Amino acid sequence: MESQSRSIHNKRSMAMIPALLFLSLIHGVHCFYLPGVAPEDFQKGDPLKVKVNKLTSIKTQLPYSYYSLPFCTPEKIVDSAENLGEVLRGDRIENSPYAFTMQEPQLCTVLCRIMIDAKTAKQFKEKIDDEYRVNMILDNLPLVVPIKRLDQASNTVYQLGYHIGLKGQHAGNKEEKYFIHNHLAFTVKYHRDLQTGSSRIVGFEVKPYSIKHEYEGKWSEKTRLTTCDPHMKRIVVNSNTPLEVEVNKEIIFSYDVEYQESDVKWASRWDSYLLMSDDQIHWFSIVNSLMIVLFLTGMVAMIMLRTLYRDISKYNELETQEEALEETGWKLVHGDVFRPPSNSDLLCVYVGTGVQFLGMVLVTMIFAVLGFLSPSNRGGLMTAMLLLWVSMGIFAGYASTNLYKMFKGAEWKKIAAKTAFMFPAIVFVIFFVLNALIWGQKSSGAVPFGTMFALVFLWFGISVPLVIVGGYVGFKKPAMEDPVKTNKIPRQIPEQAWYMNPIFSILIGGILPFGAVFIELFFILTSIWLNQFYYMFGFLFLVFIILLITCAEITIVLCYFQLCSEDYKWWWRSYLTSGSSALYLFLYAAFYFFTKLEITKLVSGLLYFGYMLIASYAFFVLTGTIGFYACFCFTRLIYSSLKID
Repeated sequence: MESQSRSIHNKRSMAMIPALLFLSLIHGVHCFYLPGVAPEDFQKGDPLKVKVNKLTSIKTQLPYSYYSLPFCTPEKIVDSAENLGEVLRGDRIENSPYAFTMQEPQLCTVLCRIMIDAKTAKQFKEKIDDEYRVNMILDNLPLVVPIKRLDQASNTVYQLGYHIGLKGQHAGNKEEKYFIHNHLAFTVKYHRDLQTGSSRIVGFEVKPYSIKHEYEGKWSEKTRLTTCDPHMKRIVVNSNTPLEVEVNKEIIFSYDVEYQESDVKWASRWDSYLLMSDDQIHWFSIVNSLMIVLFLTGMVAMIMLRTLYRDISKYNELETQEEALEETGWKLVHGDVFRPPSNSDLLCVYVGTGVQFLGMVLVTMIFAVLGFLSPSNRGGLMTAMLLLWVSMGIFAGYASTNLYKMFKGAEWKKIAAKTAFMFPAIVFVIFFVLNALIWGQKSSGAVPFGTMFALVFLWFGISVPLVIVGGYVGFKKPAMEDPVKTNKIPRQIPEQAWYMNPIFSILIGGILPFGAVFIELFFILTSIWLNQFYYMFGFLFLVFIILLITCAEITIVLCYFQLCSEDYKWWWRSYLTSGSSALYLFLYAAFYFFTKLEITKLVSGLLYFGYMLIASYAFFVLTGTIGFYACFCFTRLIYSSLKID
């Protein structure tokens, strides 16, 4: 018998989850996954349901439903049930007229014949111009086009979906024409269970062809093609006589189905889809990030073990106030270092939101590393992130109001409400505008009213109440006492050196956290905008841990230098220091847009920068909160070591 559907596989099958987690961190999770559906067994002669999904293009980033073009349709189009993540991704999964029968090959099966009018020709040409691909699904496997690559370690790589058509010229003619792929040669790979005789589908491939079909006499349902006839041993193997998209001409859609037995087991069927890139670049990313971490750790260790130890010991030995005044550096600002900052309410709100994000990302990473969010579970990642975001609202409320109470605040309800509404409202406004742009393009990527209502319900019905509950608990809990007393009169901050300028030091602080993640960021952007799978969650988890450490350490180092310059206004600067890495993320996204993408339409460009603005804003809140808490713990630690009457 095959492995159970919930088992986890890589090159060497492992059953123990602790061992799996360890190996995922070491080997980058090549093919660990827990499938989103149970395996389905097929007997010879069983019908197979081929479903169609959205049309996608990396040039426009605007998905369209399959039947937005006049393809062949079944008697009745039925929408498949989709989860929240699938709808937000623009997936529109529907039934198709393709009729497959398990292990029964088909040759030259005619699907339908359509006549091209001016409107239809324009639609096809526009989609071919924008390089749209057709996506299909069989037994939860996406349709892929195998491509032979001699320069790759693996000879075959896979591209999701096939192009609707292509542009080219006839021999001896320089005029560019549009040709449509109207003949599909499908290959269904299956793994047979020798004991039961049943089979499971492990691969779904296609080779598209453009062929100008010919036939004798008038067209009818029983008409036999002369260009593709298995009885005459004529099959389509090339596109030497391609079909041009012309007004008042016909298009005959046809397909072949071939079945191939495979040694690949059902639980490992995604491996060939996912193992498409060399993982050496990921290891380079990890080593690069670790070098940054070691450098910063050395600096923090030097500060903690040498400077602070020496300074604290010396300061604690002073006996007179006059001797204390002779001292310079961070010790002199002990009476002001815990003075509440300006706009402390806003700081509390952003810290609470950052805690909510940190919790969401951390739990999502753990689920992803264990394989619960594999590509086989379409939309699972986005659905999980949304549900975890609203669930973490209780921690956001707790963190914001507890910090607010430490600042001697009394209106905790106002802070909890701001935490519940500020960040989601800003994101929702941007998202609503982008959705309106998508709606204007009549794209399937536009979020329907029902889904929009579900998002609003998650926000107001779950997230907001949880933030309020967390805020109540956080405010009722005793606030942390400052390790040193705060003077009534603020100390004057001396003139700072140019390199201690707040803007300069904040911008410098964001470089290293961004440097720790930018290589992995390239793969994430590629998976999002170039329609590829991202599955290296083991590597991503390691990079995320490195990001946490880097944000914390760079903030501590710069905070210490700031305090040594007798500048005690560290609250906001600690947040902005690591948070400024979001600025570099957005700039890198702009660089990626102009160097890697071929987007030419204004709406598509606005979508790209709109979504990357949301991502950068979220990254700012996450990294800023990490830096803030690191600096907060650091200052409490060093000032609690001083003996001050």
